[in-house]
Amino acid sequence: MTETTTRSRKSFEPLSLSSPPLKKISLRRGIIYGPVPSRRLGQSLGINLLPTDDKLCSFNCLYCQYGWTKNVAFAPVERLKNLPSVDAVAAALENALTVLGHDHKTIDGITICGNGEPTLYPALAEVIVAANKLRDRYQPQARVAILSNSSTVGSPAVRAALELLDLKIMKFDAGSEAMFRQLNHPAAPVYMGEIIAGLKQLKDCYLQSCFVQGRVTNADPDSVAMWVEKVREIHPLAVHIYSLDRAPADKRIERVSLTTLQWIANEVRWRGGVRAEVF
Repeated sequence: MTETTTRSRKSFEPLSLSSPPLKKISLRRGIIYGPVPSRRLGQSLGINLLPTDDKLCSFNCLYCQYGWTKNVAFAPVERLKNLPSVDAVAAALENALTVLGHDHKTIDGITICGNGEPTLYPALAEVIVAANKLRDRYQPQARVAILSNSSTVGSPAVRAALELLDLKIMKFDAGSEAMFRQLNHPAAPVYMGEIIAGLKQLKDCYLQSCFVQGRVTNADPDSVAMWVEKVREIHPLAVHIYSLDRAPADKRIERVSLTTLQWIANEVRWRGGVRAEVF
């Protein structure tokens, strides 16, 4: 066993007994929510393009704060009647920004996220164009962002829409196809190799990576080493590293320690040559 391996295995520590309890969160009940304080984005106004009565997603991640996915899709969906129109999204956003202006409040970001995977919304590019225009008019200092699970990034049309954003924060948790399927449970036919290829073509993206332990663990040295190699290949602007903050779908997984997250961040910096931040 090398010195590096010994040091790495010591970094994988159990969670402190003083860690705060995980929070519970409900589905978003409207198009616009917040502003909410974000660990990464400051005061952020959220946009939910998806149904309000159920999660619509291409993954079934063990750690999802919204529970298990019943409404599964793997490409932008036209068939659902309960998605808001572009006009409805623009009107709701303008109303929220107007209220903020009347109250003399500023925000740091407008974030497309919501109840599942936002790139499954069929008119994503139109929404982003509208959001950019409204941001410029009401809150020009704010950045328009997306939190995506990266499942559709292999599509040129989706990438073209994403390039309209100020911040593209894309999920990437696993360094092997086996871990990807254990942790994220993608809907077929989503494959990690296609995601990596798509992310490599996306300009100036950030990766968001969640590490957990328990029934499935992606924070052990071997899993982290494979993941870092893929991060190096993608070469994003930076990686946002975090663990559970909210109650997961699978109660048999747990958050990992801050020490472990800091060790993973150091591995990304030194072995991957990419900036990394722990949240």
